[in-house]
Amino acid sequence: MKKFKIIVLMIMALSLFVVGCSSSDEGSSEDGKVELVAWAWNVNVGALEDAMTMYQEENPNISIKVEDIGRSDVYDKLSTGLAAGGVGLPDIVLVEDDRIQSYLEAFPKGFANLSELGFDQHKQNFPNFKNELASLNDSYYAMPFDAGPGGMFYRRSIFNEAGVDVDSIETWDDFFEAGKEIKEKTGVYAMSLDKFKDDPTFRMMLNQLGIFYFDEAGNIDLTHPKAVQAMEMIKKFGEADLIKDVDGWNGTVSATVDGSTAAIPFGAWYYGTIIDQAKDTAGDWGVFLLPAFEEGGNRASNLGGSSFMVLEASKKKQAAYEFMEFFTTESDVQIMAMKDYGLFPSLSSAYEADIFTEEIEFFGNQPIWKLFADEMADVETPYFTKDFSIGLDEAIKAQASVFNGEDPATALQESANRLADRTERELNQY
Repeated sequence: MKKFKIIVLMIMALSLFVVGCSSSDEGSSEDGKVELVAWAWNVNVGALEDAMTMYQEENPNISIKVEDIGRSDVYDKLSTGLAAGGVGLPDIVLVEDDRIQSYLEAFPKGFANLSELGFDQHKQNFPNFKNELASLNDSYYAMPFDAGPGGMFYRRSIFNEAGVDVDSIETWDDFFEAGKEIKEKTGVYAMSLDKFKDDPTFRMMLNQLGIFYFDEAGNIDLTHPKAVQAMEMIKKFGEADLIKDVDGWNGTVSATVDGSTAAIPFGAWYYGTIIDQAKDTAGDWGVFLLPAFEEGGNRASNLGGSSFMVLEASKKKQAAYEFMEFFTTESDVQIMAMKDYGLFPSLSSAYEADIFTEEIEFFGNQPIWKLFADEMADVETPYFTKDFSIGLDEAIKAQASVFNGEDPATALQESANRLADRTERELNQY
């Protein structure tokens, strides 16, 4: 009996410890002051801290502790804490859009239902694709934040030397012909790509074509005729030796700085890398939308982006919601995050600010932010599913096979078959 009582006391003590460690409750106090805890990384940390300073003008009792623990560590700790029922988690967490659905499928009770807290009233203020990525069963579980509308960053001097007018480029075939002119007259590649380890251009192409690795029902869509069309275009550029094979992120940045590639297809966020890493090239840059696959076709795309989620285990859920509602739906806050930290807003009302019509000197006085803002409403929704990382792996394998000489349709079919085996998802047949 004595041993039994000791065991019971130990269990009770452990339970109290778990409750005390979870929900980030240590920030609350009897005087009404609340300290929120958030996990984020990189420039998002400063954006949150500056937004809290703005929020405190009318909410002096609220403060925030933003823990910059790195992108990978955030996901590792988040998964561990959710698996443990909410132990040791913050009140707020930054999650990239391609991971939201994965977390919601794996931990359906881990995050606060934001629609129940009132976020539905803001639906019209965000583009459809961001709303879909942030929702499950028509309820918000994430607040849309930054986005990565796509474009082709290009070097004006290289295009001019080759006699190529960017306004004449409407389709990928147009860009292919321009790329041949550029290579012949300047020796510079049309664009860069890590051919065997990443597929950002393929992803952007799929997005503008309105498809992705998976369809809306979660079925594998890598063999869709449009996916084959996109991969065939990439193969066409590769066979003409118009793609510079770079080694990862550092290779892409090097090609940007040294001028060995004429253009870089990426999200709007690459602006920050260019102005930081290629300072000596100020005024020599411009941007145009991704070419369409046919005249009059869709040129809108997105690469990257993230949203914020509130943890269901938080004991300060209401305070966390109200601050993050302020953070994601106030235009002044979003403009601050863009101006100071390069985070392109998803909030449509922010596009009315003067910065979106300003001419950017570094980019040849082009109002590049208007170009990016104008495409947001036309971006299609990529359905990532919880198996996005496996889909990405198989898509990269297909791309590698194509660059090694395999037929695009065959390479995509083989990857789709492997993807089906690895995920037990159904494969669309065409």
